[in-house]
Amino acid sequence: MLAASGCGHGSRAERDGSGHRTPHDVTPQGVGQEVNGTFHSAARGTTVGWSISYPPGHRSGDRLPLVLALHGYTGTHVRPIGPTSPFQLLASRVHGRPLPAMAVAAVDGGNGYWHRHPGDDPMRMLLEEFLPMCRDRGLGTAGRIGVVGESMGGYGALLLAEQHPSLVAAVALISPAVWTTYSDSQNANPTAFTSAADFAANNVISHASALRGIPVRLASGRQDPFHPYLESLVRVLPTGSRVLFPPGGHDNYFFRSQAGPSLAFLGHHLVG
Repeated sequence: MLAASGCGHGSRAERDGSGHRTPHDVTPQGVGQEVNGTFHSAARGTTVGWSISYPPGHRSGDRLPLVLALHGYTGTHVRPIGPTSPFQLLASRVHGRPLPAMAVAAVDGGNGYWHRHPGDDPMRMLLEEFLPMCRDRGLGTAGRIGVVGESMGGYGALLLAEQHPSLVAAVALISPAVWTTYSDSQNANPTAFTSAADFAANNVISHASALRGIPVRLASGRQDPFHPYLESLVRVLPTGSRVLFPPGGHDNYFFRSQAGPSLAFLGHHLVG
């Protein structure tokens, strides 16, 4: 059960790591803080929005474990893991307990399934631009990071963990959008992959052995249209992965129900 605390906010501005003046919202003391802004991404060839959410009692400048939250298709950094904003989630309680102190960072990754397309490389943006910016702010500097994502973002979280396992301490997947074949992906979303070779290179099911040693939590509704593909994924996840298939569909109601527990899972592995 998740109970979110109330929040209000004003606004002010601070300078980001590049010296640019960046607007952000500030929540009252005891609730947490959300910092947001924009930067031009050379990897993506466009200007992207970003946000960093801090837990209650913490604010910009504090050193904290870091979770990257990857949004779904047509989504943005504003609500990367369901309809509740990350800074509200960080002030919530899961099963009666507050979440461990950690920051949640999100950035606009476009609709290219978090991997390279012609003229747009959101994965490189994450690793070479956004993550260093977060670390310059004191986040995720003490060790590996957590990754969470919903739908397309769940696919991206898997891809990040598989391709860069030494970076990831734990990964939480909410209704990840995955397929077993290129033709199935084309029937559902013809822009997700540029070719059969692109699909094969970024097939998170066939490369799941790279997750060995990384704690994984996967939650998806039994009525989710991706469920048949997720059954294939579950068969190749590392032993000990936490898999939940409760009733539910591919929608905000289900995403919201799993956002808090997903962060609690990551916090457990980041903080203890």
